[in-house]
Amino acid sequence: MTTMKIMFVCHGNICRSPMAEFIMKKLVQEKGLEDQILISSSATSTEEIGNPVYPPARKKLAEYGISCEGKYAVQLKKSDYQKYDLFLVMDDNNLFNICRIFPSDPEKKIHKLLSYAKRSDSVADPWYTGDFEKAYQDIYTGCTALLEHIRKGNISHE
Repeated sequence: MTTMKIMFVCHGNICRSPMAEFIMKKLVQEKGLEDQILISSSATSTEEIGNPVYPPARKKLAEYGISCEGKYAVQLKKSDYQKYDLFLVMDDNNLFNICRIFPSDPEKKIHKLLSYAKRSDSVADPWYTGDFEKAYQDIYTGCTALLEHIRKGNISHE
């Protein structure tokens, strides 16, 4: 099996997308699939580039035994489209902004994370709500459903 490459994307890459990256890495590790699935995260904006994961997001991950040590915000690049198989955004704003970086999505690689859980809503943004538990639960739900799709041999969410 070839390695699947997944990129989680949010606005700043300091809350939701790194939470998704490390939640997914833990789920993948628990299933023994680390050498089959490569996971990263990035930002659509430049505001937080180089900054570590936001302390309340780090704290929430640690409550679940997940470390995000060494993660710093990076920006999504146009060249990433050819390097990754899937881009999972957290909300409609991320979807709008990713389309400014990737003017088209001919391979249908861009999806909202919660679409894999058959949900049309967005991952709650803890930057504004302060509710990191809700964000964690949304992300965990999306990542669990995504991994199930991948394990069944499905890449798309249709």
